[in-house]
Amino acid sequence: MQERLAEGPCYDAARTSQGERTYRIADLDAESERWPVFAPRARALGVGSMMGFLLFTEDDDLGALNLYSREPGAFTEASELAGWLLASHAAVALSAARTYAQMEQAVATRHVIGEAMGILMGSRHLTEDQAFDVLKRYSQENNVKLREVARQVCEKGTLD
Repeated sequence: MQERLAEGPCYDAARTSQGERTYRIADLDAESERWPVFAPRARALGVGSMMGFLLFTEDDDLGALNLYSREPGAFTEASELAGWLLASHAAVALSAARTYAQMEQAVATRHVIGEAMGILMGSRHLTEDQAFDVLKRYSQENNVKLREVARQVCEKGTLD
């Protein structure tokens, strides 16, 4: 809802470089001036209080973890500490998963490029360097990503 309304504690925190990284809203009724659309809608859904934690690592801003209670004043300093620990662990896990997915994609891309080079080497009697240069030149001249050029060669057996 915060994203859709472009308003709310975590939405604000994620959009400002000097914003707070943790929000503890004791009573959403008291925050209707600050978030005139979000606060009443959250209350209508039964939210009395909330906490929000930005999920970040040294290299990434990953979003936010929001915790809600039906009761106003439900969250304490101890709740905030526990939430911060949970958010920290979640951010590290999300960052690691993102890194793993990127590495997996890089390996798959490298594999496809290698296959395409092999096809060009065999069909055009090129060296490894020459085959890579053909792929690279085609990519640049046609403004197509190298991995996409390689995929086309693997599917069609040629660049033409």
